Amino acid sequence: MAYKNFKVETDADGIALVTWDIPGRSMNVLDTLTIEELGAIVDQTTAEAAVKGVVITSGKDAFSAGADLSMLEGMNKAFAAAQKANGAEAAQKMLFDESRKLSLTLRKIETCGKPWVAAINGLALGGAFEVTLACHYRVASDNPKTRLGLPEIKVGLFPGGGGTQRLPRMLQPQDAMQMLLKGEQINLDKAKAQNIVGAVVPAADLIKTAKDWIKGGGKAVAPWDEKGFKLPGGPVFSKNGMMIFPAGNAIYRRETYDNYPAARAIMQCAYEGLQLPMDAALRVESRHFAHILQTKEAAAMIRSLFLSMQELNKGARRPPNVPPTRVRKLGIIGAGFMGASVGYVSARAGIEVALIDRDQESADKGKGHARAVIDDLIKKGRAKEADRDAILSRITATADYDVLKDCDLIIEAVFEDRKVKAETYARAQPLLKPEAIFASNTSTLPINSLAEEFRDQGKFIGIHFFSPVEKMMLVEIIVGKNTGDVALATALDYVRAIGKTPIVVNDSRGFFANRCVLRFTAEGLEMLMEGVPPAMIENTAKMAGMPVGPLSLSDEVALDLVLRIMKATEADLGPNAIDQTQKKLLVEMVEKQGRFGRKNGKGFYDYPEKGKGQKALWPELSGLQPKHLDPDTLDIEELKQRFLVVQAVEAARTVEDHVITDPREADVGSILGFGFAPFTGGTLSYIDFMGTKKFVELCHRLEAKYGSRFSPPKLLEEMAAKGETFYGRFPPKKAAA
Repeated sequence: MAYKNFKVETDADGIALVTWDIPGRSMNVLDTLTIEELGAIVDQTTAEAAVKGVVITSGKDAFSAGADLSMLEGMNKAFAAAQKANGAEAAQKMLFDESRKLSLTLRKIETCGKPWVAAINGLALGGAFEVTLACHYRVASDNPKTRLGLPEIKVGLFPGGGGTQRLPRMLQPQDAMQMLLKGEQINLDKAKAQNIVGAVVPAADLIKTAKDWIKGGGKAVAPWDEKGFKLPGGPVFSKNGMMIFPAGNAIYRRETYDNYPAARAIMQCAYEGLQLPMDAALRVESRHFAHILQTKEAAAMIRSLFLSMQELNKGARRPPNVPPTRVRKLGIIGAGFMGASVGYVSARAGIEVALIDRDQESADKGKGHARAVIDDLIKKGRAKEADRDAILSRITATADYDVLKDCDLIIEAVFEDRKVKAETYARAQPLLKPEAIFASNTSTLPINSLAEEFRDQGKFIGIHFFSPVEKMMLVEIIVGKNTGDVALATALDYVRAIGKTPIVVNDSRGFFANRCVLRFTAEGLEMLMEGVPPAMIENTAKMAGMPVGPLSLSDEVALDLVLRIMKATEADLGPNAIDQTQKKLLVEMVEKQGRFGRKNGKGFYDYPEKGKGQKALWPELSGLQPKHLDPDTLDIEELKQRFLVVQAVEAARTVEDHVITDPREADVGSILGFGFAPFTGGTLSYIDFMGTKKFVELCHRLEAKYGSRFSPPKLLEEMAAKGETFYGRFPPKKAAA
């Protein structure tokens, strides 16, 4: 029988080699056709007496990155249609049956009576890793880039193909839960040590080793299907089990604040399933999986963190009329922390970097940052000395601006001061080749005003990195009113080349990310001035889904920088443009108390020396509060709402102001740029999934109580009246091919 996505060849020993190789794709994915064909192959190889065993492998460079999540989106649409046509019960049954097709197929592999071996070449994640777990043995080709794992939790889902049942039956419970709840991906050394993989062999020996295991009498029975099987961590209701699950539940609450239904479902699946025989356990998993598929959190996270991010990474916003560009040499003016970090990630991606500063010593210090970063990775075993030598050889540290002459792209990362930037532009411009693109890494100064200092404004653009650059995946590309398509295409191509996710925004003070996140930190300061206890401010922000509290984030940004931004805004727009009470607090903290934040070891928090304990809120902070509220009288839900609503309403304003023109960029940008509660899908998805009408009503309630910062813009009022959503009113354009 011929298959589209698989090739089946049976050798003289009766071993069928099943090669998964979807035509026209660089990576195999589990889609509807693949699952159907895999099921048919299981039936065929089981029925054919000549077949003694099966080896499944991939015809690509990697095994597979898992399921095509757009298939799950399609399932949800079919569910909604079935609900309308046939009622809730029939729709639920349809979703349950459809969503467990992979699980049933994998169980057939496990119980077919013939040995199956997974020959893993490269990455095997998500549903693809579950395919390998259902096989009776796993062998992997020796590849340092190979990672195995179940990352579904990161998009609001959990493994629905038996992962929550097989992994806890193979590993100690804490190791299994770590992989399931954190989406942790492990390397082959760890996989071999945990006996997930039986052998790691050279690529040339992969298929032979897999076949030899079958020929050597490999058992066609999973350990948990054998009589007398014992769970690695002991029964759930045992002394050991009772040490795991109650503690695991507490850790789950601490880490998620119960905001992630999929994480809760993983705990339930493991706890319930480990008390049952395998078939019943898999049915329990499937019921939870069908339920999670219907949650708004899963829908929001799949859309933003998988589909939208994928589209943006593929160049959804790239001008189609510009041929592909390649930055061979990058000039960076300003070798401070930000410039040095941009230099490092660019050199790591294979780009030649000229790192320029006012003197050789400062430039060398910037290159030293790259050395320190990679030395740390070598210490952790995540890089080799050869990597360091290659990266450092691509970075030239200098005080000589002449090196800009052959640069394709120049990024200015000097001090946030118009005068300093203007002097930099004046010095650099005469040296640039005609086709060179010039970018500013400014985080607050409007690009249009900076472009006035530049002769050819069509080649001037903003490329705003987030700190720390090595870890933060977002880059905000700011288009000025005269920025040309070639400048935009070059910036997008460069950001993709260094492995970051770009969003494109139009110019305004603070652009998109800073406009929203400054609302978050300002709300924390508002609460502080209202008399809310500082610890309560921090904790409710984290309960709302933010990664850190607003006071902690202000310290990371640096309080002196926040004060400088306030003063610059006041100078440009007048005293009413800022909150004078907050300015007074920051003047006290910065200018009188000398508390700048983490960088000088004291801000809203006190920071001990490295390795000498944890940071703690400054005990005297409450002394700067004009009054103190009784925490028992405060509405926790309202405090949580204030943090999310104040950012979301600002995001809506950026749409009204035409700063954001594509809702995907607001959602992806808010999650990657400043950690806006990922379970919401981002700032605009938060509004869409709540419903614009309900959100506007909430805004008005908060506005009446706390002021105009919660006032919904006219656009939002209009959308609420019509029952519109952002994704409905501003449908995203599909990614460029």
